[in-house]
Amino acid sequence: MKADRLRPLWLVGLLLAGPLMAEDQRQLATLPPPAQETLRQEMLANLVALNEILGLVATDKIKEAGAVAEQQLGLSVQGRNRDKPFDARPGPYMPQAMRALGMEGHRAASEFAKAAQAGARDRALALMPSLTNACVSCHASWRIR
Repeated sequence: MKADRLRPLWLVGLLLAGPLMAEDQRQLATLPPPAQETLRQEMLANLVALNEILGLVATDKIKEAGAVAEQQLGLSVQGRNRDKPFDARPGPYMPQAMRALGMEGHRAASEFAKAAQAGARDRALALMPSLTNACVSCHASWRIR
């Protein structure tokens, strides 16, 4: 009889504990707040660029998609934060594995851009998933807060 009275309390406790048990399992990359904000702005800009690339590819403007990929996502964007104060630069604070995923994404964008700008439509289309592979891997593995 006593167990019957405790059962509802046990169920309520279990329901309340659920969200606590669903803790984010991604690795924490500790960046200073200015570097976090820079990284956040870069990620938003990357989404805008990916959206633009998809729109261009959908309208068969492959070469233009390649130009956007290189200019906004490719290896040519490296160093874009060098004029910022050091604590606003994400790169120096990123763990090596996180930085490696970022580099993989920049390389993939440049590879897509090269194929697209050369007019190799089929090759560019085949490379499209590589534009987001590193993004997905990084966001699934790392967090900054």
